[in-house]
Amino acid sequence: MRLRYDSLFIGGEWAEPHGTGRIVVRSPNSEDEIGDVPEAVEADADDAVAAARRAFEDPSGWAAWPPEARAEAMERLADALDTRAEDMAARVSGQNGMPIAIARQIEAGMPALVLRYYADLIRRTPTQETRTGLLGGSALVRREPIGVVAAIVPWNYPQTLASFKIAPALAAGCAMVIKPSPETVLDAYLLAQAVIHAQLPPGVVNIVTGGRELGAHLVAHPGVDKVAFTGSTAAGRSIAETCGRLLRPVTLELGGKSAAIVLDDADLDGHLRELFGACLLNNGQTCYLGTRVLAPRSRYDQVVDTVTELARALRVGDSLDPETQIGPMVSARQRDRVESYIAKGRSDGARLTAGGGRPAGRDRGWFVEPTVFADVDNRATIAQEEIFGPVLAITPYADVDEAVAIANDSDYGLGGSVWTSDPDRGVAVAARVRTGTIGVNGYLPEPVAPFGGVKDSGIGRELGPEGLTAYQQLKSVYLAG
Repeated sequence: MRLRYDSLFIGGEWAEPHGTGRIVVRSPNSEDEIGDVPEAVEADADDAVAAARRAFEDPSGWAAWPPEARAEAMERLADALDTRAEDMAARVSGQNGMPIAIARQIEAGMPALVLRYYADLIRRTPTQETRTGLLGGSALVRREPIGVVAAIVPWNYPQTLASFKIAPALAAGCAMVIKPSPETVLDAYLLAQAVIHAQLPPGVVNIVTGGRELGAHLVAHPGVDKVAFTGSTAAGRSIAETCGRLLRPVTLELGGKSAAIVLDDADLDGHLRELFGACLLNNGQTCYLGTRVLAPRSRYDQVVDTVTELARALRVGDSLDPETQIGPMVSARQRDRVESYIAKGRSDGARLTAGGGRPAGRDRGWFVEPTVFADVDNRATIAQEEIFGPVLAITPYADVDEAVAIANDSDYGLGGSVWTSDPDRGVAVAARVRTGTIGVNGYLPEPVAPFGGVKDSGIGRELGPEGLTAYQQLKSVYLAG
């Protein structure tokens, strides 16, 4: 069924857009049109920011609610999302190619989980504390909401990565304007319906659908107090420049080119499911994946064979098929990008051991075979640049010191993993890798721990208590003795 929406969600209501443009969504499985929504213009963004500002500055509004009341509202929103879980998973899968089995676990489940986590956290976290002074008085230190937040969300995990911003911002007492990626806008309307169902105050959550120009307008908008962005490093740099000039707080979760370090005692056969999740999840369209596999020379051929067999065995197909493990790329442009990197890997002399083309029998849809290159020099383009597709590069190393050096020889530092039969050894190696997050014998972001990167992978952290503080500002009240 083709979906069509004619309104934007602003101020708690369905608002008629100022412009006449449309965003058309195509299925990555069939290339057919599956829906369209209004393309918001700057005037729509202005209305959304104004609605958020009114909601935030209302003396009896969301920011003034006690934490318990906000927590209850957030739990209602989580419940409302739960009732839409299957539809949400199908819409995401049908737009970006995420296998439906993965979408049901992550896109349908993670947002409600994160909302409930922050609802519980604000119940347990004081918003102020008194500190005994050194000069005869004392100080009251308050944590207050930062204000109106512009949240710009990518297409690869649209609801999950939106929740990383929505949940802590709402918990802190902020109001929001959310701009989804043009590739994944149909699921945003389910989120708006859930907000209405949960009876959040009008203007606390606003959603405007548009492209890069609309995002740039929001980033620089004088009514915005903070920007939260997940996306490419190139876009992140531009946003950082604007926010720096405006002295505007910003959280940037950007690209990655993480290393999966296989130690000489690793039992890869026993961790194939975890290896898939850490290196190829969501068709390789995941920022933290360990797409550089570092293998010890003493077991190099075995590691190459294991990873190659894993890639060859994966079922490629329609993202809405529950049996599919690798779906299509989100767009023709993204498929072309991935294929250009595969061609670069070939021309640079890497040894192709799996994939390298389009699946046989699929003349429609933006599919790429799971692809593995062996004998990849870490200085090669496919080892240094983020591909964002199902392409792995395997590089040999002599000892652990060299493995760590190769892992750290990257402009990025977002994720990574260490594979070993000795978890303590794995933790010791993980501590030496310069990255914001890393897993041992697997990788799965945990809502209670901060998530984010170093170097070109971003600034700031999402999730955990640290994710809440990113939406708060400190105020000190000095009390005379």
